[in-house]
Amino acid sequence: MATRRSAPPPDSPSPEPPERTRFTAAGRAGASLGTEAAVYGDGIPDEGRLRLLGPLDGRRVLDLGCGAGHASVAFARQGAKVIAVDADAAQLELARRAAEAAGVKVELQRATGLAELAFVRADAIDAVFSSYALAEVSDLPRVFRQVHRVLKPEHAFAFSLPHPARLMLSTGTAEPRVVRGYADEEPITWVRDGEEVEDHPRTVAAVFRALLNTGFRVDTLLEPIPTGAPAGSLDAVVPATVVFRARKQGS
Repeated sequence: MATRRSAPPPDSPSPEPPERTRFTAAGRAGASLGTEAAVYGDGIPDEGRLRLLGPLDGRRVLDLGCGAGHASVAFARQGAKVIAVDADAAQLELARRAAEAAGVKVELQRATGLAELAFVRADAIDAVFSSYALAEVSDLPRVFRQVHRVLKPEHAFAFSLPHPARLMLSTGTAEPRVVRGYADEEPITWVRDGEEVEDHPRTVAAVFRALLNTGFRVDTLLEPIPTGAPAGSLDAVVPATVVFRARKQGS
């Protein structure tokens, strides 16, 4: 059963939600996100600096959980042929408008889940990207298996998730305190923009193991501290985001 995190009593600490999902940066439209580079998390280096996906001009890129389409538009501006996938029709409409405003082409696909990729041929994709959307997936290995199927051998799959260490903490009081165990995988239900969203916390080791078990080799693991975080602040001492890059092994 999911832990509900909607409206705690005023005298109880309020657990801090994941620092960024595809909706929290600026409401559902994500208005504060630009389209110059794909974003992995708040205040941390973006894809323009990290270059985890490599050159994208002429490449086929899959954006899983595209939300309002900011990363998809950024990739298309670099010359990529982008397939943007999301379960939310309203988000896909925002992505369509963003692509239209930028004058780029993005193929939009609505899927009931991020593992529903039957419309993509095997070994057809050059790079796969996802920013925080995989936190909402209950069966992560199933998604990884589908990504492995559509990705070309040795090509990159880069994604970010809420850092499990940050999810342990509540910041509803002057001093953050531990409110759940690091390995606690009980889902957390947040009320965001009037809707319930269920996140599935996982340890770094659990994600790493799921990637290995589905045919990937992990070659990059980042736990960046936000740029400009005030000394002594929670942002400066506990990362909010973990970023993985894995490469498909075998066929």
